Amino acid sequence: MSQSMEQALQEAKAVAKNMRKNILVMTNRAKGGHPGGCLSATDILAVLYKCYMRVDPKNPRWPGRDYFFLSKGHAVPAHYAVLIETGFLSKDELKDFREIEGRLPAYPSCEITPGIDMSSGSLGQGLSVANGTALAAKLNGTDQRAYVMLGDGELHEGQVWEAMMTAAHFKLNNVCAIVDYNKLQLDGSLDEVKTLGDLRAKWDSFGWHTIEIDGHDYEQIYNAFAEAIAFKDGPTAIIAHTIKGKGVSFMEDEVGWHAAAPSDEQLQIALKELS
Repeated sequence: MSQSMEQALQEAKAVAKNMRKNILVMTNRAKGGHPGGCLSATDILAVLYKCYMRVDPKNPRWPGRDYFFLSKGHAVPAHYAVLIETGFLSKDELKDFREIEGRLPAYPSCEITPGIDMSSGSLGQGLSVANGTALAAKLNGTDQRAYVMLGDGELHEGQVWEAMMTAAHFKLNNVCAIVDYNKLQLDGSLDEVKTLGDLRAKWDSFGWHTIEIDGHDYEQIYNAFAEAIAFKDGPTAIIAHTIKGKGVSFMEDEVGWHAAAPSDEQLQIALKELS
C-alpha cells in the first residue's frame, strides 16, 4: 500500500468513526430511523467521499460534479453523516433529523438538503436515475461519474433488473452500482424472504463488470472503486458483503435494528464502544 493511499484510508476510517457516532445520535434524538442499514454502509461511503467523489461542498450544484444516489433512501442518516464530514452540512444540524423545519428529513430530498442529488424512499429507482445521469454526461462529453447504492432487499424490485439491462446496453462505464449486501431486510433474512441466489453470477449475466468485496475492508473498498473507474467496457457493480449494525456489538447482524432507534442507555453504550 502506498503512503498516500494509507494516509487516505486512515482519514476515511476517522471519518467513518464520526459518521457512526452521528448516525446513532441522529436516530436516538429523532426516536426513529434505520440505523442497521446505515452502519453497514458507513465504511463504503467514507472511502467514496474521502477518496473519489469530485464534489464541492461550497457549491453543491457544481455542474461538473460526480453524482451519488442513495437508492436505499431509508439509510439517509449515513448520507447526512458523510455530508457533515465533508462540509456540506453543519454538525449542529444533527438535531434537525426528522424535524419539520430542518434540512434533514426522514428520507432524502434534493430540494432542501445540499449534497443530495435524488429524492428517494420508494425502492428500486436509484439505478434508473444513475443511468440517466451517466448517459447525459456522455452526451455532454464530460467524464462525470454516477454512483448509486442499493440495498440487497431492494434487489427484489423489478425495476432494478430493467435498469441493469439498460446500463449494459448503453455500455455506461461511468455508472458504478454498490450493493450493500448485509443479507437482512425489514422482514428477516434475504434467504427467508426471497433468496437472491448467486448474486454475482446474476450481475455478470446482465453484462456488468462485477467486483465482490468485504464492505468493511478499507483497502478492498478503495481498490474496487479504482477498478470501477479503470474499467471502460461497461458498467461496474460492487457487491459489498457487509454486516448490518456494523461497529455496535448489540446491533450487529440483528434484523430488529433495521428500523429502531437506540434508547438513551443504548446510545451511551454504543458511543463508548465506538470510542
